[in-house]
Amino acid sequence: MPEQPLDRAARCERRFNALFAEYFGTLGATLEAPSFSRFTPECLELLRDLSLRGGKRMRVVLLHEAARLVRDEPVPGLDAAALSIELLQTHGLVHDDLIDDSATRRGGPTTYYAYRERFPRHPQAALGLTVLAGDLALALSLRVLLDAELPVEVRQAMVEVQTRAATDTFVGQIADLERDFAPVAPDDEVLHDVADHKSARYSVLAPLYLGLLAAGGQPADHDEELRRYARLVGICGQMRDDYLDLFGDPAAMGKPTGTDLREGRHSYTVARLLSATSGAERTLVEEALGDRACAPETVAAVREIGERRGVASLMRADMRRHAEQAGLVAAGWRPRWREEAVDFFERLPAWSVERAG
Repeated sequence: MPEQPLDRAARCERRFNALFAEYFGTLGATLEAPSFSRFTPECLELLRDLSLRGGKRMRVVLLHEAARLVRDEPVPGLDAAALSIELLQTHGLVHDDLIDDSATRRGGPTTYYAYRERFPRHPQAALGLTVLAGDLALALSLRVLLDAELPVEVRQAMVEVQTRAATDTFVGQIADLERDFAPVAPDDEVLHDVADHKSARYSVLAPLYLGLLAAGGQPADHDEELRRYARLVGICGQMRDDYLDLFGDPAAMGKPTGTDLREGRHSYTVARLLSATSGAERTLVEEALGDRACAPETVAAVREIGERRGVASLMRADMRRHAEQAGLVAAGWRPRWREEAVDFFERLPAWSVERAG
């Protein structure tokens, strides 16, 4: 019986986690740091700790499945590409947690708070070392591709993909912060553009491109449809995250709900709440928005308003609609690419939506 897609994904996750641990095990010997430096090994250990606390490694799964669109046999370069993808993700986590002043990530301390504890009397040093740790992860994500044993033209193409993905993500992060300063709630096109730049291009589009390149494909020939698929899947993922932030189960997520509300983020959920409420209900939402001390009882009240006004059901319907559109885009790949891998990409958006419960 052929291996099922989710079984392949789980196997890919296990294999990559071992690869990532091995990479960090050898990194200290390959990184040219001054012999006296103790901060450099400490930085690498913090990056290792955060990186190995990873989740489902779906970016790596996407990479491998993209290669399987072209051929099923082992493909050189996928390990280097996978390391690059996840090192870029580590970079993003370090800087995101600094921007958000987050204390925990993936069940452990953030890099920023680890440095704050390490240097309680030197807050600027803690800040600077956190920025540099994130920068180092970004540089390593490119270096691992430059060091890969691949034809020079493939290495160059992969580095270009990751450089563009990083650039788009930074622009998306800037736009994400700018969005929350707007005097009115953003419309869907603004939210879609932020989701596309901030997450879809590095989490979906880049793995697709890297996998196809490694397998000898020509992703640039299909750029428009790959971008459309990535954008739709990215929108689904951002909607799911925003939905769970208010309507999710704190026990299942391992963190409290209402973070976007407390931080004043104009997320998909918050924008729909503001559009669906008026009078006393809207006042309650507006007063909670940006209130870092917002009590759990207030968050629960906002959640109840959202459920009563149909915001939760609207979010689920929007996620399903975008997932269906993404599935249709992938279905159009059948005449060109391998059936089994196309089936994975066709079904992936619906799996993503199902995670929202």
